[in-house]
Amino acid sequence: MMTALPIFQALADQTRLRILSLLHRMELSVGELAQVLGQSQPRVSRHLGIMTQAGLVARRKEGNRVFLTLGETRIVEPVLLAMEGWQTEPDPEMEADRARLESVRSVRATEAGDYFETHASEWDAIRSLHVAEQEVESAILTLLSRRLPDHPVGRLLDIGTGTGRMIELLGPSAVSSVGVDRSPAMLRLARSKLDGMPRVELRQGDLYALPVPAGSMDTAIMHQVLHYAQHPGAAITEAARVLAPGGVLLVVDFATHDRRELREKDAHAWLGFPDERMRFWFAAAGLEVVEVVTLEDRLTVRLWLARVREE
Repeated sequence: MMTALPIFQALADQTRLRILSLLHRMELSVGELAQVLGQSQPRVSRHLGIMTQAGLVARRKEGNRVFLTLGETRIVEPVLLAMEGWQTEPDPEMEADRARLESVRSVRATEAGDYFETHASEWDAIRSLHVAEQEVESAILTLLSRRLPDHPVGRLLDIGTGTGRMIELLGPSAVSSVGVDRSPAMLRLARSKLDGMPRVELRQGDLYALPVPAGSMDTAIMHQVLHYAQHPGAAITEAARVLAPGGVLLVVDFATHDRRELREKDAHAWLGFPDERMRFWFAAAGLEVVEVVTLEDRLTVRLWLARVREE
């Protein structure tokens, strides 16, 4: 009862219920929450303080920015289920919040899109500034050949294909390759680079809603893409959706680091990822991690390889 009391006390306010509903959809800064709720930042901060003490909200600090996310699953999940069960009619305020939340998504997408459009022609060079790309590519080939000796690349999906380098690398051993990117400029460069390579298709699309049927891919890869995602867990879940039974997802990205200039200059939404968080997202998506490879450099790069979990 003493554990439940602060939770119920924290929920006894309409604004705090609205905050919980919003954070269920995406991580937000205090400023973004204030914008969506139409309230001052000090007022929103007071609500967040109460919710944090109750374990409903957690703070994630990255560089000079703080993001709010949901608290531990064991605390928050029963509350969300109860809210869903008790909500017999749409709440006008929460419906309006969701509509305003789209403006936050739009601003973030525009900022990232502007960056990609500006730097599309330099993209391969930008990625190589922080890690020896040749070493990473060698590790990708070694890992996949070791883990898939009897299960070839098959139907390949490159999520956030950029200039198409991963298709260029893995496409020759694939039955077919599909590259997805939201940037038309990137896709133009990829088409130029991959011109003449057989069984390659490039599609414009979002990593949260891949233009690919469920269960249609054998191998999916996200190479230096996830740190740009506002909701990495959702991106991994969407990637898992398109994998066939026995399919694998390879995520190549930075381990946790403190190079905040990458956020400020290069539009990184995440300063790398801790291994335990990645494993949590994989498990939630129905994937099991089969191997993790670590490459030490100025920035540590990790390769997480996960397979569709057998029922």
